Amino acid sequence: MSAGLWLVFFFFTVVADAKYPPGGSYHLLSLRQNMKISKSKAELPFHFQTHYFPQNLDHFSFQPESYRIFHQKYLISSHFWRKGGPIFVYTGNEGDIEWFASNTGFMLDIAPKFEALLVFIEHRFYGESKPPRSAKAMGYLNSQQALADYAILIRSLKQNLSSEASPVVVLGGSYGGMLAAWFRLKYPHIAIGALASSAPILQFDKIVPSSSFYDSISQDFKSSREAGVFSTMKDGLQELSKKFRSCKGLHNVTAASQWLDSAFVNTAMVNYPTPANFMAPLPAYPVEEMCKIIDGFPPEASNLDRAFAAASLYYNYSGSEKCFDIENETDPHGVNGWYWQACTEMVMPISCSNQSMFQPFENDDKGDQEYCLREYGVKPRPHWITTEFGGQRIEMVLKRFGSNIIFSNGMQDPWSREGILKNISSSIIALVTKKGAHHADLRAATKEDPEWLKEQRRQEVAEMEKWISEYYSDLRQEEQGSY
Repeated sequence: MSAGLWLVFFFFTVVADAKYPPGGSYHLLSLRQNMKISKSKAELPFHFQTHYFPQNLDHFSFQPESYRIFHQKYLISSHFWRKGGPIFVYTGNEGDIEWFASNTGFMLDIAPKFEALLVFIEHRFYGESKPPRSAKAMGYLNSQQALADYAILIRSLKQNLSSEASPVVVLGGSYGGMLAAWFRLKYPHIAIGALASSAPILQFDKIVPSSSFYDSISQDFKSSREAGVFSTMKDGLQELSKKFRSCKGLHNVTAASQWLDSAFVNTAMVNYPTPANFMAPLPAYPVEEMCKIIDGFPPEASNLDRAFAAASLYYNYSGSEKCFDIENETDPHGVNGWYWQACTEMVMPISCSNQSMFQPFENDDKGDQEYCLREYGVKPRPHWITTEFGGQRIEMVLKRFGSNIIFSNGMQDPWSREGILKNISSSIIALVTKKGAHHADLRAATKEDPEWLKEQRRQEVAEMEKWISEYYSDLRQEEQGSY
């Protein structure tokens, strides 16, 4: 990496600011914000139908309010399904379910082979699956309620299809991957297995170093160019506004910092080996392209020019943007859903070490708590996820009671170091690729896919075949009275 890029990051770093949610939660939300899903609906894959399922607001109490109903959106395709065949369920993330269906082509690719029914379930409080809005209702937005939604919907669907013996495999990426893994652990009687792609289930309760996220991004860029040196830069807000082509005047350096930070962080996450439109139109291996842009400037060029040009690869690769709305990012979820989850259960601390190309900073637990109290009147519960789902000494725990989970990660994904990177047992396996990015394996196959990605998917299919074959074998024995 060139000296210019190191300079860029010394100046433009994550700045503590009350408008951003706690810790690593900004980066998960940032990924969603830059999908542009708030501007246009994703196109549904072929043969999908949209349905709505009545869900209780609260699955875990029997108070009158718990029976309030909201309608949960789900997508279904029976185009390849053979009755009695497997059901593949995508455990929805923090956003519109159409978007995830349109970017999870792996499920459509393998459906004919398995003669599988495909179901994509939207997460409560996101997309169209929103209960009545109130401060009290927000208390029912959490992963445990979401998993119960999935369990109830799946059971009802199998009954309505008169196919209760169909095996269910859950799949998900990122937060959805976390949910898929947790669903298999919490509801093993409903799902026979799970594919959890890019699932940072260890980014809680100080299980992994809080600097892992930024360390991984730094390594991505280091592997593309030689490391340079740090320096400083002193440009005023007026020059920044002009250089960044801000649609409106730039009033604080934090917005510019966050704008650049998002470009480099998100590009590292989606450093796919083929051109993609996952979060924004980008070329193959965009991290390398960013570095080429920076290194292509003459020595006398300003570092601000380098920074803006590199960020523009992410924000304007298509060349359609005339200006950038740097200070007015909005929450595409409409209810600040992920902000709320970050302030309650999804406490994912992030810091930046002095070994990173970013300016070092510490995770601010006190500041996070103040933000959450001010915005929502709640305190984060940093130990809740590990209490509910585990995580500490996970190898020792899961090999004694867990089974049939694939944890897939690409080491160029900043979230990979917070995931499971080695086999836990013969049926809880880690598929790790050196060049993989954020749940690259769940994307639709293309002719340009490298062999390592094809092999990763082949291994996933082989594991799923094994689970399903064993299930049907056990089912036959049960029907014959062997059990």
